[in-house]
Amino acid sequence: MKKTTATGGQVRNTRLRRIEGRHNALVKELRRAFARGELTSDGYCAIEGFRILEEAIRSSLRFRAVFFSESAAPRAEKLLSQLGAQVETLLLPDKLFSSAVPSDAPQGVAALARWKEFSLEDVLAKGKAGPLLAIAGVQDPGNLGTILRSAEAFGAGGILLGEGTVSPYNPKVVRASAGSVFRLPLARAKLSESLGWMKDHGLRLVGTASHKGTPLDQAKLSGPLAIFIGSEGPGLSRDLIKEMDEIVAIPQAPQVESLNVGVATSILLYEVRRQQR
Repeated sequence: MKKTTATGGQVRNTRLRRIEGRHNALVKELRRAFARGELTSDGYCAIEGFRILEEAIRSSLRFRAVFFSESAAPRAEKLLSQLGAQVETLLLPDKLFSSAVPSDAPQGVAALARWKEFSLEDVLAKGKAGPLLAIAGVQDPGNLGTILRSAEAFGAGGILLGEGTVSPYNPKVVRASAGSVFRLPLARAKLSESLGWMKDHGLRLVGTASHKGTPLDQAKLSGPLAIFIGSEGPGLSRDLIKEMDEIVAIPQAPQVESLNVGVATSILLYEVRRQQR
């Protein structure tokens, strides 16, 4: 049963264990996970913000620990009621909390969360449920987060993250995905080595280009697909392009060099969804 106590005129939930020192093992792990933008040694990712934590709970993620700043403690009650009793919940002074998270204006809640990891085989098998996205070197976290959000919105079956692509555990990716990263089947892979697997799974390989290619509204995008998305600057490598069954381009004004990769992928996924309906 949860209890509250009055301290200095404030109401504090006694489930929150107060931590004062910056050398606390969990605080150090949270800080390190945010700094690296990767999983901890035991498979947990650092996330931040009330909305993201709510999405993580809704996505049935497991938590090692949830951290609240002292000033955000009054907002903690709703989240605490949704967390299992076994989850450790910590209360940090505002200065200590701010030192552990990357945001310039932190909302006052962060967590070490774990979601399901998928193998290459898992993701390729999902390609029959919807188009498979193969991301080749997208480095901007905001762009990758946008792609993941659109991928879930338009029914992508899974995501392969190729070499040079920003980590999906980067806090900016997690935030830009609005929680979609928690629910999409995704795996890291060497794309050139995965082409045979894709063909063996009956996927038609479709590459993307900024101007040269089949206009999007004329492309055949029905059936099982693997859609290759290139990096923000050079796009897909020549080695990948020559392996594609078709290259598609979104018609646009000739004076525009290219669309933002997140925007372009969203438009492409919408058209795939439209045709496959």
